[in-house]
This record gives sequence, C-alpha cells and structure tokens, in this order.
Amino acid sequence: MAEAGVLKVGVVGLGWAGQQHLQAYAARPDVEVVALAGMESALLASLGEAHGVQHRVARWQDLLEVEGLQAVSIAVPTALHAPIAVAALQRGLHVLCEKPIARDAPEASTMVEAARSAGRVLEVVFNHRQRGDVQALRQLVASGQLGRPYAARTWWLRRRGIPTLGSWFTNAEASGGGPLVDLGVHCLDWALHVLGEPRVLAASAVTASELGPRGLGGSREAGKTQAGGPSAYEVEDLAHAFLRLEGGGVLQLETSWAVFRDPVDQLGMSLSGTDGGAELVVRGDTEVLGELRVFTDSPLTADGEPADRTVPVERGRGHAAVVDAFVDVVRGDPAAWEDHDGSLALGRARIIDACYASARENREVAL
Repeated sequence: MAEAGVLKVGVVGLGWAGQQHLQAYAARPDVEVVALAGMESALLASLGEAHGVQHRVARWQDLLEVEGLQAVSIAVPTALHAPIAVAALQRGLHVLCEKPIARDAPEASTMVEAARSAGRVLEVVFNHRQRGDVQALRQLVASGQLGRPYAARTWWLRRRGIPTLGSWFTNAEASGGGPLVDLGVHCLDWALHVLGEPRVLAASAVTASELGPRGLGGSREAGKTQAGGPSAYEVEDLAHAFLRLEGGGVLQLETSWAVFRDPVDQLGMSLSGTDGGAELVVRGDTEVLGELRVFTDSPLTADGEPADRTVPVERGRGHAAVVDAFVDVVRGDPAAWEDHDGSLALGRARIIDACYASARENREVAL
C-alpha cells in the first residue's frame, strides 16, 4: 500500500548535498524529517535544531533503527552508498541516493536487486537534468524541430576543481574514480535524457592524471583530508569518451577536475540534428543559467543567412524537484514502485565502467 499520512524520513550525510535533501523535505507539509546522521557533531546539532529533528546520531546504522522511519536519503562518500542503501531496503525503507549510484556497476546491481526484493523505491539524484536550460533543450529535441539527432557532445570542465586534494574524492577505493564518475555521470545522464535515451552500444575512452598527483588543481576546500588521513592522488583528473549509439549516432563526453584551460568552469551540451542543431553553454557557477542557441536554415533572414536564435530558459529546481518526485512516487500507487528500482542509474554506471575499462585496456568496449 502507498505510504499513508506524513512520510517519516531520515537523512544520512550533512554536507552540501545532504542539506539540499533536508531543505527540500522541510518544504513539504506531507514529510517529516525524524532523523539525521553525520559525524560532524556541531553541524548535526545545528541542523537538527534548525529543522526540529528529534533523532540525531553519528552512525548511519543507528539511524536505520529509528522507529517509524519510512524512507532515507543517502548523501555520503560513494563507497558507503551500497552498504547503506542495501541495509535500508532490506529493512523495508525507500531510498533516495546521491549520484553516482555506487563505485561501479556490480556494486550498483546489489542495490537494484535489494530494491526489487524488498518491493521498495530506489532513486538516484540526477539533479542537473532538472535544470531549466537542460529541460528546454530536451523539449526542443522532443518537439522534432531539430529532426533526428545524430551527433552530440557533452562536457563539464574545470581548471582548478579537484573537490579536495587528499580526501576520499581522490582515493580510488572510496570514490570509484575521478571526474568521469563524479561530473561525467551528470553529463552522461542529461545528454541521454535530452536525446531520448538511445542505447549506448560501445565506449572508447582515454583518461589522464597529470596535475592532481603534483598537487595542482585543488583549489576547492584545499587542505581538508579524510578522517583516516590524507590520501595519495589515485584517480584521473581528465577524461574523454566516444560513445557509439544505437542507430549510428555518437555522443562525445569530456570532463575534467584539473586541466590548463580558461579559468571559468564550463558545462554544456551541443547536438547536431537532421533539421537543425543546438548548443547549451553554462559558464561559471552551476547556479548560473546557460545560454541555449538553436541553429537552423529556416526561416532565413532578409539577406539569406540562417536565422539562428537564442531560446529563453527558466531556472529549474534541482534537488527540490528530485526530492518532490521521489516523495510523490513513494506516496503514490505501489504498483509504480517497480519502475523506480535504480535501473536507470545502474545503466549509467555500466557505461562509466565501460569507459574506464576502455581507458585501461586501450580498446573499444562493447556494452
């Protein structure tokens, strides 16, 4: 049966992402955050006080023991996604997990299997597909104005954007990889979403680790380390991938934490269709709206030149939209829960795994 009454949820993880979940839940009158878990005692106390959360614990295992809990958000280092999600699902809880779903596809598979066995919802946070500019690009493609897309490129590039040198982000066992699994999975998700979910047939990729091992490119929260002490730089800081799509199309993906380029971060997507093309470019902070341009031959200007145009876009709702969708599914018809078992995120993980395998083995990898 659907979850009745006020939905009682817990949030594991007190960083930026966890706070986005907390704020989105707090905005809904049909949800009550009854438990928080995190190792930062001062932050745990302040967030718990601000949101009136009754149960505040350091260990996620203790949060799962809270009586009456119905759903949990997971916003912690990637290595903990699968252990927490599987334990929560086995207790009959619904799960909303930050991206990437897990460190790799086999680990992600255990989460999906647990969701199916429990008959519970498992959703993964792909908040950037909820951007207003990405949604506008998706609508352009879906409307048929650009014809059939056959070539696309997506990117997220930072010059000095290693999340934290010496932290879990740069530890291969804790993170599962560098910018490809961190930023690239967002690029992959919004690109396939925009293109209408074409099947990826094969991946050919190259990764590089040139700046991070030298202590370069780590301006974000520099100096912070993981609890166990600083980690060596064990992941890539740049990745390029070439993905063959069903029907003969191609998607190129580029992502970096650290590379010598323009100092302003940039993310975006461009595509070529049989009747037109489009390009979305976001410069700087991800809160900035991107510029969406459309290129066609019709109508022509008075002097016979193509009448390219800029499409107005609205701001999206990011995490708030993801949380709302999750809550609506959980509170809705249980017959629909099986369509929200984490399979889409598992598919993304398989593609990322193929890219890493291609880079290691210097060959194209079929999916």
